[in-house]
Amino acid sequence: MADPELVRFTLDNGLRVVLAPDATAPVVGVSVHYDVGFRSEPEGRTGFAHLFEHLMFQGSESLEKLAHFRYVQSSGGSFNGSTHPDYTDYFEVLPAAALERALFLEADRMRAPKLTQENLANQIDVVKEEIRLNVLNRPYGGFPWITLPPVLYSTFPNAHNGYGGFEDLEQATLDDCAAFFDTYYSPANAVLTVAGDFTVEAARELIEKHFGDVPHRPAPERPSFAEPAPEGELRGEQIDPHAPLPAVGVGYRMPDPINDIDGYLANLVLAGVLTDGDGSRLQQRLVHREPLVVDIGAGAGLFGPFEARDPDTFTITAIHPHEVSTDQVLAALDEELEKLAATPPEDQELKKVTARWAASLHSEHDKLVSRTLALGSFELLYGDASLVYRLAEKMSAVTGEAVSAAAKALRPDSRAVLVVRPGSADSEQEGSEQ
Repeated sequence: MADPELVRFTLDNGLRVVLAPDATAPVVGVSVHYDVGFRSEPEGRTGFAHLFEHLMFQGSESLEKLAHFRYVQSSGGSFNGSTHPDYTDYFEVLPAAALERALFLEADRMRAPKLTQENLANQIDVVKEEIRLNVLNRPYGGFPWITLPPVLYSTFPNAHNGYGGFEDLEQATLDDCAAFFDTYYSPANAVLTVAGDFTVEAARELIEKHFGDVPHRPAPERPSFAEPAPEGELRGEQIDPHAPLPAVGVGYRMPDPINDIDGYLANLVLAGVLTDGDGSRLQQRLVHREPLVVDIGAGAGLFGPFEARDPDTFTITAIHPHEVSTDQVLAALDEELEKLAATPPEDQELKKVTARWAASLHSEHDKLVSRTLALGSFELLYGDASLVYRLAEKMSAVTGEAVSAAAKALRPDSRAVLVVRPGSADSEQEGSEQ
């Protein structure tokens, strides 16, 4: 079966464009991905990439505050944005007749967002409240995406808290905002994706009309975030005042998601073999047969697969009863990995994992917003939006031997272990007052 139609081109100002026409429903999705995430924010400015994402919704030089919200919602549409390790995305989904409105809004803020002291102060408070809600006052908040990286990694880009510390957020200035925008929010550092019900000719004309005169600025040189894998087991501990039970997070380095995608996909299948469904190996042993844990999961990437460039993280997390020790959980985990390393899984076990993953992928990409965002992120990270349509086939081609090799690479002498312990009443009170 042929891949769905994709049209790719680049404007004179460097903006890369992906068009994915699909007339099955009278709806369009528009997204813009900027090649900057929280791994690019400077020391002393943790959380700045996410803070800036918020500022991009606070008006522009030509539209007042909240106008973006009104224009999208009055058209019957939805919108949002999100910050990832290596990119930030923004999107709208609207009726097809409102395509030009979405393109105008994205081009307008790409040209000149409204950066004022009032907006900055307001959004710092909003982000701080988001951190309180999602991290500080929630059981297992930030586990493992915030708390595991500083154990596994040693460099600031890979190890720091992408949500940000309050002190760093409060010290952000308008000069910081202007410099961040000038450096990273240029057309040459972005991908525009349009998917849904439109004609290529009409969309191209509208894109030239609204984005063509956004001034060119050169894309910044992309730094390497590479660092050596750990040469031993690294351990850390976190006291969680809201956690009802202890937990453990284990982090391993993965193959390069961009330059070794076959190795990366083998890790995705391995994660499914380990914890996807009640019949998976760790669910069967650690939840049902022994049992040592009340919940366990494995995954590629701290935010999910295909969210970052190298280095990326394979994680295994478990919540366990007080009477079970961390070392008991780790010993059972290591035994199961050793079994997989010694004996590749059979085809039936692999097919169950890959079929479930392919079905989930197809279901997710039936949603226009998910498909639009996936095409944009793959164009940004891989330089090939069409890879989205070939993922299920590539996943199905992963062999038992490849999964066995992936399991063999998850070694006790090259990993991070984060132990989460429930806190005392005193620490709980301290955490709730932050």
